[in-house]
Amino acid sequence: MTQNSITADNLVKTFTRNEKKNKKVDFNAVDGISLQVCEGEIVGILGPNGAGKTTLLRMLSKLMSPTSGMVSIRIGDKEISDEIEVKRHIGYLSNNTKLYGRLSTRELLQMLGTVYGIAQDGVRNKIEEISDTLSLAPFLDNRIEKLSTGQTQRASIARCLIHDPQVYIFDEPTLGLDILSSAAIIEFMKKERERGKTILYSTHYMEEAEYMCDRIILIHRGKIISEGTPDALKEQTGKKNLRDVFSELIIGEGMKDEH
Repeated sequence: MTQNSITADNLVKTFTRNEKKNKKVDFNAVDGISLQVCEGEIVGILGPNGAGKTTLLRMLSKLMSPTSGMVSIRIGDKEISDEIEVKRHIGYLSNNTKLYGRLSTRELLQMLGTVYGIAQDGVRNKIEEISDTLSLAPFLDNRIEKLSTGQTQRASIARCLIHDPQVYIFDEPTLGLDILSSAAIIEFMKKERERGKTILYSTHYMEEAEYMCDRIILIHRGKIISEGTPDALKEQTGKKNLRDVFSELIIGEGMKDEH
C-alpha cells in the first residue's frame, strides 16, 4: 500500500518587512497550505516569483520552523521527528546552496559519506554510481571553485544523493544547466520514483514539470490555488500545455484580487 511520506497541515510562515517610513508589516509568505506527498510520486511545486515556494520547501524539509501548522515525515510505517534522522532520510537542494570551493567534488562526497557514517568501500561505490548518473567524471577531481555553473549545480545535486535518501526536495535543480545535463537530472529523478522514492520538485520550466510530474501544486501569494495531474489541470482550464495553464490560473487569481 502506498503511504504518505510528507504531510503538511495548515502551514503558515509569517515574516516582517520594512515599508515606507520604517513601518514594519507582517505578511504570510506561506498562508495555510496543506498537502500530502506519497512514496513513488513526483510532485511539482509551481508558482511565480515570490509565491512562497522556497519557504514552503524549507518547512517541508524541516530546515525552517512554521509559524503555525505541522509537518509530518514518515519513512515506511515510522514517523521521523528527530532532526538528525530527518537529515538522513531527506536530500534537500536549495537554489542558493554554497559548497566548499577548495574541495573537489570527490573530496566533498567522501567527506559527506563519513558524516553520514557510510563505510569507505560504500562511499567509493556510491561516488562512482553518482558520477555515472550525473556525468561527473570530467571534473570529479577538480576544485569546486574552478567549476562552471552547470558543473557546480551537478556537484550540488551529487551532495544530495550520497546517503541515498528516501525523500528528495529539490528547489530549481536544473537552473543553469545545459539541455543534456538537465535531461540527466530529470531521467535520474524518474528512475528514483520507480525505486519508490518521494520527490518534491520546484521549477520555473513548465515543459519539464509537465513531462515528469505525477501531480502539480500551483501556489500564488502563499496559497494553493490549484492542484492535480498535468492532464487534469489542462482539462480544468481548457488549455493544451502546462505553460498556458499556469498563465490562465495566475491571471485568474490576479483578477479575483482586483475585485
